[in-house]
Amino acid sequence: MINFFVKTILVLCVFLLSCISCSDEVIQPLEKDEAYNLQFPSYFPEMTFDTSTNPVTKNGVELGRKLFYEGRLSRNNTISCGFCHIQENAFTHHGHTVSHGVDDRIGIRNAPPIQNMAFLKRYMWDGVIHNLNEQPISPITDINEMDSSIPEAISKIKDDQKYKKLFREAYGDETITGERILKALSQFMASLISADSKYDRFRQGKEQLTSAESQGMALFGQKCASCHSGELFTDESFRNTGMYYNTEFKDAGRYRVTLNQVDWMKFRVPSLRNVEYTAPYMHDGRFYTLEAVLNFYSGQVEDNPNLDSQLKQNGHIGIAMNSQEKQSIIAFLKTLSDKSFISNPKFAE
Repeated sequence: MINFFVKTILVLCVFLLSCISCSDEVIQPLEKDEAYNLQFPSYFPEMTFDTSTNPVTKNGVELGRKLFYEGRLSRNNTISCGFCHIQENAFTHHGHTVSHGVDDRIGIRNAPPIQNMAFLKRYMWDGVIHNLNEQPISPITDINEMDSSIPEAISKIKDDQKYKKLFREAYGDETITGERILKALSQFMASLISADSKYDRFRQGKEQLTSAESQGMALFGQKCASCHSGELFTDESFRNTGMYYNTEFKDAGRYRVTLNQVDWMKFRVPSLRNVEYTAPYMHDGRFYTLEAVLNFYSGQVEDNPNLDSQLKQNGHIGIAMNSQEKQSIIAFLKTLSDKSFISNPKFAE
């Protein structure tokens, strides 16, 4: 009886092996996926990224990272998300005032850093995107950036064996869809958490600030924190800060979304984390140094009907700061630099 069962099992094994050998493609066993642990300090704001509709997984993030650096998402196969969002510059387009895209076309806005996106409520300088899952659509389809489409991108990678494997590991099968591409990209972006700066170590009682940094933090609280508030150093509001209208780019900020005159030249308040690495500054990259930014706020703000009330205090236009105060504020801003974030191999191509 035992020999009968052994022979039966052997016959079945030979049959299965013969079937596999005749198959055109051997489907490898699906690797068990697991949740990706998004780690951040307890003092960070509540996460806004909806993991109930897009669970962040190890394989999903890995697929998203591959897609983030994939040039085939652009029309001419040369521009990836990572082209304009360079890790060593906190995922900004260092050296370019505004983004450069396919055929060296020039956009109209400075590429903002990609960091702590899982905690934000709005994206882009004008806040037109409210859902991180939808954010990649904008650069992929913009004529001056990647100048492509989701169907075109799918057509280029659908027969790629590496992508078939990655999609199978992330989603259970090899089907490549626009929704899956966008969700994988947003999972990777959600994983880009910067929370290991000197400021964070100070907040956690692990390191002390210098006297200049401490003085700068106090001054920052007095002069900057009304807009750059919270642990992400942004209140995510839209404000007119008295910058002249750039006739080259013809970008009026939030007005382009709402067509409401009260939003003329209002731009989203950016996070100041890693600001040391993200020059040039402002929506059009007009300032190349932090000194130039503070000089603008102390003496170059232009009055206009939409100028934010925070810049009209006690009859003064701008923010009163002397040279020493500016240097102290800059010393504090540099404590927001997270070297581990810009060198983390998990985020690299």
